[in-house]
Parts: sequence; structure tokens; C-alpha cells
Amino acid sequence: MSDSPEGHEQVQRGVVSAVGAIGAATLASRVLGYLRDMVVAHAFGAGPVTDAFLVAFRIPNLLRRLLGEGALSTAVIPVFTETLTRGGPTAFGRLARAATGAAIVVLCLVSALGVLLSHQVVAIMAPGWRADTGLFDLAVTLTRVMFPYLVLVGLAALAMGALNAHHRFFTAAIGPAVLNVAMIAAVLGLGQLLVQLPELRRLGVPLTPSAEWRHPAVARIAHRLWPAVFALAAVQITVVVNTLLASLLPTGTVSYLYYADRVMEFPLGIFGIALATAALPSMSAQAARGELAGLRATLEFALRMAAFVAIPAAVGLVLLGGPIVRLLFQRGEFSAADAVLTAQALTGYAVGLPAFSATRIAAQTFYALGDTRTPVVVGFLSVAVNVVLALLLMWPMRHTGLALASSLSSYVNVLGLCWLLRRRLDGPRGRDLWRSLARTLAASALLALWCAWTSGLVPGVPGPARHGLGWTVVALIGGVAVYGAAAAALGSTELRGLLGLLRRRGGPLPPAGGR
Repeated sequence: MSDSPEGHEQVQRGVVSAVGAIGAATLASRVLGYLRDMVVAHAFGAGPVTDAFLVAFRIPNLLRRLLGEGALSTAVIPVFTETLTRGGPTAFGRLARAATGAAIVVLCLVSALGVLLSHQVVAIMAPGWRADTGLFDLAVTLTRVMFPYLVLVGLAALAMGALNAHHRFFTAAIGPAVLNVAMIAAVLGLGQLLVQLPELRRLGVPLTPSAEWRHPAVARIAHRLWPAVFALAAVQITVVVNTLLASLLPTGTVSYLYYADRVMEFPLGIFGIALATAALPSMSAQAARGELAGLRATLEFALRMAAFVAIPAAVGLVLLGGPIVRLLFQRGEFSAADAVLTAQALTGYAVGLPAFSATRIAAQTFYALGDTRTPVVVGFLSVAVNVVLALLLMWPMRHTGLALASSLSSYVNVLGLCWLLRRRLDGPRGRDLWRSLARTLAASALLALWCAWTSGLVPGVPGPARHGLGWTVVALIGGVAVYGAAAAALGSTELRGLLGLLRRRGGPLPPAGGR
């Protein structure tokens, strides 16, 4: 593929098509996840038992996200793609078997270590619970039950990397949906792995392990892995910090943050993470071929598309967060007061949604270039900022302050990464991004007026008389229509790319320097 405008557009069309497949699979996963959370909220509300379960689940789930949606796939995909591009299927098959053998050994050791150290892990994650022996012991027991699934979900991440290197995205992305269906003890990740095996077999990818641990590409994966764990996990590390600090606040705080984070992750997972996942194999291939102009074009395209979706989504979550939380969770033991407090946390998280989306894209650009150091340095800075802000905001703003600290620190992360990318790649180019951002902000301002009116927040202007289920659905659908119409009136080229995605036929894409 040539490093020309036509070649760039072909890559972008491939990214758009992949986002459609990943987004559809992620939508299924998120819907099933919400059904799971609705059942938990109905049965247990936002009390101490739910807090214990969420802390226990968050520890191995954090590792799942680092492996399945972050560091392992980010370390594996560039090496897999480079091997497939330069060495062909035979060299790729040899690498896949060697990586599988090494992964089984490492994952089993980490899982066993987690079971043995569950008491210490919970003590670190929730130090405020040491005074409540029953609650602490329950969290330890649940953590020991959860840890073994890390082995299977890690192998599922390896399979996902192999599929993505072949530009097969839907099967890999549907795995978490199976996880939500089969959420039982140590078999949690089994379905997530098995669902990917038939397509791997059709592609001729062997995942039977070998003992060739000294394969040079395995060493490159290991070299990329640990820096990627920290650099791409900055968002997840802030979640751990928030959980630790939340245990020092009143009972229920962990639950409020968890449910709010789940709502915020709906647009983030369906489009933000999907876009970063779809772009990584293309960027890795461009870097392997030395097509830096094409890599810059793909980066700029991904950032503009991410902002086009994340900014209005953040506006909607801030202004309609209360009705959305009530619609999803307020039933059974989950009270109206729980809904109000969860909506407050959602506001804090929603502020950072654009940064959460862009951080993944910017960080993975460095990994496509083989640079593991820069994202680590910026990630350390981001986490340090989060800790300082969380300590400053948690007492006056309680759980909302913890969520807001995560959001603000993510802006430090993405701005630092983009500034360094501009120095290295002469891009992303500020002028093009600012033009796109100006259109997106203008359309989002009209969306904000709509949301404020439907919520009765406009002074002197009467809003809708009812705020039930039907009103919430109408407000959400109307908001999408208002934003889409405003973007079209402003001549948004990003809208054409998104409509092409929705139609699944790769419509016109935003040019690198388009107005």
C-alpha cells in the first residue's frame, strides 16, 4: 500500500469498517453488562455487600482490561503485524505458538500469586475496611475466587491480537459479551477464549503452545509489555486509586463510582476504545513499512473522529446523567438517593470522556513506532496528578471529586502525548484539529441547549412536564438528532465518515486537512 493520499484514504476506510464491527460487538457486550449490573443493583443496591463484590471483581477485572483491552494487545499486535507483514504466515504461526507457551506459564504464575496474596491485595485496595472484619474477609474470599480467570482471559487477549493482526475484529470484540453471560468463578474467561478459536482455525493460526520461549519476537513482546501496562493503564490505575480512597469515605462510595464508571464506559467502549483498537494494526503496518506520513494521517483521522463522538457524549452524560442513572439502576434496593449520588459521580467522569478516548489513540501511536518509554513517562505524570487532585478534591466533593480527579489527570496525559507526537511526526497538526474541534464544539453547544431544556435547567423557559422512561428516551434520541443536524449544517466531514460507518459501506471520510 503506497504512502499517498489514496493509500491514506484506503487505510482510513479500513479503520472505519473495523470500528463498525468492533462497535457492534462492544454494544452487545455493554448491553449484557448493564443487564448484569441492573440485577446486582436490584438485589443488593449500593451497600457494603456490593462494595465488597466490586472491590473483589475490580482487581482481576483491572488485569483483564490491561490484558484484553490494553497492554498485552498493544504489545502483541505491533509485533504480530510486523511478523506477518515481513515474514508471512509461516513465521507468524511459529511466533503464535511460542507466545502462547510463554503466556500460559506467566499467566498461571500471576494468577497463583494473586490467590496467595489476596489478603494483602484487598488491604491495599480498601484500607478503610480493615476495621470491619466481616466486610474485609468477604472481599478477600471473593478476590481468591475471581483470580483464576486471569489465565483464560489472558489467552483470549493473545487470540484477539492474532485476529486483529489479520484485520479480523468482530469475533475478538464479541468475547467480553460471552464473559458477561458466563460470569461464574474460574470459568469466567473460558467463553471469551473459545468464541475466537473457530476463526483462528480458519485463518490457519496455531495457538497450540510451544517451548520456544527464546523466539526473538517473544522477547520483543516482553520488552513492550511492561511499559505498556503502565502507559496504557493510566486510566485504570486512577480507578484503583479512586477505589482505595473511596474506602475511606462513607459506605456506598465504591458502588457509586462503579456504576457511574459503567455508564461512562458505554460510549467510551463502543466508539473510543473501538476506534483505538481498529487503528492500531493499520498504524503498526504503516510504521513497519516506514510510511510516517500515512501514520500521521491515520492518527489525525482517529483523533478527529474520537472528538466528534466523545464531546457530545460527555455533554449528554453531564446534563442527562440523572435520568440515565434512574433509567438503568433505580429499582429494588437501589434507591433514589443512590441514583442522585451515582449521577454526581457520572458528571465527574463524563468531563474526561474526550481525554479518555484520545489517550488510547495517542499512546498506541507510540507503540506502533516501537517507542515504549515516552508513554510511560507521561503516564507517571498523569497518575501523580491524579493522586494530588484526588486528595485535594475527595473531602470537599466526596465521590464526585474522585471522579473529577480522574478526568483532569487524563487531560494531562493526552495533551502531553499529543505535544510529543507533534514534535516527532509533525502532527497531529493543530490547525486541522482546531477546525474540526470548533465544528464539534459548536454542534455540541446546541446539543447542550437541548439537554438543558429537556431537563428544565434553562431559566425562565418551561421544560417538559414529565421525566419518566418515555421522556428519557425522547431526550436521548432528540439529542442525537439535534447534534447530527447541527453538525451537518456546519459542514462536518466527520459526520460523513460516521454515517458511512453506520451504513457499513465506508462512506466519504474526513480528509487529513479537510475543512
